[in-house]
Amino acid sequence: MSQAILDKVEASSLKENPPQFEIGDTVDVHLRILEGNKERIQVFTGVVIALSGSGSKEMFTVRRIVAGEGVERKFPVHSPRIEKVEVKRSGVVRRAKLYFLRGRTGKAVRLKERRRN
Repeated sequence: MSQAILDKVEASSLKENPPQFEIGDTVDVHLRILEGNKERIQVFTGVVIALSGSGSKEMFTVRRIVAGEGVERKFPVHSPRIEKVEVKRSGVVRRAKLYFLRGRTGKAVRLKERRRN
């Protein structure tokens, strides 16, 4: 019985149209950032290397290279702070988690592009 109540409470915080992307996709995550009393949108661009959780606790991890260092950031899929997620490229992958990209640098980080019809 308590699980049913939790599901109802959780359902109110879910987005109606969650972003559609897959592991291996290069995405632009548009975040709303509050600076004092001003609000602006900051874009984080990178490759989706992992999806985890379900329901309101669903998260995705995006990795990018900044000044030769790998930077990873986890985002909640249903967060009200995320304005939108744009898919720039789709990569061909055969894994659920792309943690092997952490050990690679330069051109070895690139994934083959998946052709869309």
